[in-house]
Amino acid sequence: MKYRFIEDLTSDVFFEAYGKDLKEVFENSAEAMFEIICKSKSIEEKQTIEVEVRGKDEKDLLYNWLQELIAQVDIEGIFFSRFNILEISKDHLKAELHGEPVSMEKGNTVVKAVTYYKFDLKRTEKGYTSTVSLDI
Repeated sequence: MKYRFIEDLTSDVFFEAYGKDLKEVFENSAEAMFEIICKSKSIEEKQTIEVEVRGKDEKDLLYNWLQELIAQVDIEGIFFSRFNILEISKDHLKAELHGEPVSMEKGNTVVKAVTYYKFDLKRTEKGYTSTVSLDI
């Protein structure tokens, strides 16, 4: 299992994402978020952009990564369906984002921001688990 939604309130959506390593949990967290933002399964890989993100630690990096993805929807006008992390460390990542131009018919819910409410990144015996709350 890559991720699961744990609560769905009017103003927030919560999910947990899983990965055997940082790369996988970051990619799965992005996938879960874009399932909320758009009909991600129908988004084609027509465009690719590269992003770099920094954070003071792994948890801060995850927060900044997801915030960057939200910003890129507005900046580039693209819904993303695949996230390929090229490099990742405790405080930096470089990734390719694949998707297609934003369209009303493929949109779902506008995600305003990642919140700190219940936000977490934990190392487990199987790898990593992220807990993310999105303001919608």
